[in-house]
Amino acid sequence: MKSTRCLLQLLRSGRTAARISELLLSPATSRLSVLHNQQQQALRHFHCSPASAKIRPVPARSVDEDKTNSTKSLATQEDLFEQVPEESKTKATFNQVIDVFTKRDIRRRGHVEFIYAALKKMSEFGVEKDLSVYNKLLDVFPKEVFVPRNYIQRMFNHYPRQQECGVQILEQMESYGIMPNVETKVLLVQIFGEKSHPVRKYQRIMYWFPRFKHVNPFPVPQPLPEDPVDLARLSLTRIANDLDSKITVYQLPCTDITESGEEIQLPHIVGIQSPSQMELLAKHNPNKPVFVEGPFPLWLRKTCVYYYVLRADPTPPEEKEEEVYDPERCFDYPLQLDLDLDRDLGDDESFDVDDLDEGPVFAMCMTSQGDQVTLNQWISGLQQNNPILGKVPTLFRLDAGIQELQAAAQPEPGHSHPPHPETQREDPQSDEDPEAVEEEESRRSHGMKQ
Repeated sequence: MKSTRCLLQLLRSGRTAARISELLLSPATSRLSVLHNQQQQALRHFHCSPASAKIRPVPARSVDEDKTNSTKSLATQEDLFEQVPEESKTKATFNQVIDVFTKRDIRRRGHVEFIYAALKKMSEFGVEKDLSVYNKLLDVFPKEVFVPRNYIQRMFNHYPRQQECGVQILEQMESYGIMPNVETKVLLVQIFGEKSHPVRKYQRIMYWFPRFKHVNPFPVPQPLPEDPVDLARLSLTRIANDLDSKITVYQLPCTDITESGEEIQLPHIVGIQSPSQMELLAKHNPNKPVFVEGPFPLWLRKTCVYYYVLRADPTPPEEKEEEVYDPERCFDYPLQLDLDLDRDLGDDESFDVDDLDEGPVFAMCMTSQGDQVTLNQWISGLQQNNPILGKVPTLFRLDAGIQELQAAAQPEPGHSHPPHPETQREDPQSDEDPEAVEEEESRRSHGMKQ
């Protein structure tokens, strides 16, 4: 009985297997199997790791392509400023260009390139020292986009390119000596957050600028005087070391009309001399010449002016006379100290000091035309308070000046200003041996004019 039951089960299982094989071989089942395999493949894609799903193939780009793209974007932003005509480059037009960029796109695409281009063009528009324009440039940044949300973003320099751009704005303000205000801080906090690099840069500027603002005991006014006479007064006052020095204007800039009807521009001549210099000049040996030398440059911020000096050769050591200092001449700053201090065996009483005697300086002047005729007028004006100049020979050691001095209008031979009869230059070696004259001239500097 058991054997017959087993045979019946085997027959039934064989029939079911045949039917299943027929179903599998049918086209409908083959389609179902394909769909099932596709579903399994799709499900496998969703069960993969999240890191591998985010990885996408990135096309390879060279470094040169990145540089060309950045230069192109910067050039396109510079085009906004290049479209402005030269005669209309003012603060108003610069602000209009910024408004055009901010209204073009709400998301402010390309704002970093635009800010860099604006920083380069600020000097052309004359707004490189305007605080309101820098605040307007900071306002170009999108607000609350680059603020770090957690300490990890803050630690890994969140949005470094934008932060470097903000620091660059503050560095340009620092180079021009512009101190930020509260509006600058509010903008930086809204854009980058309180713990960002631009805010730290702002804090450093606000710490050091007030301490160095009045550190210069001789501040240069801002802006400088536009009148050349006032500028010469300021410059000579800064050079002179004596508060008793007196500034004299020998000639104001004016236009003179000659007999032929031509106009000649007369330069300004401003000089300075102190009472001590007048005393030195009065004691000068009339047999020794004095020299007019220059031009020497003096920089006042970005303006360069030139001055001339009236000086003499150093006094030989054998002719020097020691002056007795008056102890009551100055109580605040004694001119001589006699201290009897105990010396140790190891103390060295010898001092290695290089004394360089350049000779006395009797006067200084500034003029816009540094030729010999103009400087002769200065010497003629000095002779009114220094009569010894009529007896002392004057030699000119004039170097090639700036282009403005070289291009100054030369007076015509028939209309030149004649020198004062008392200031006719004398020959210091008129009664001496010619060989001695040649030796004396070779000893002096080259290019000496009489």
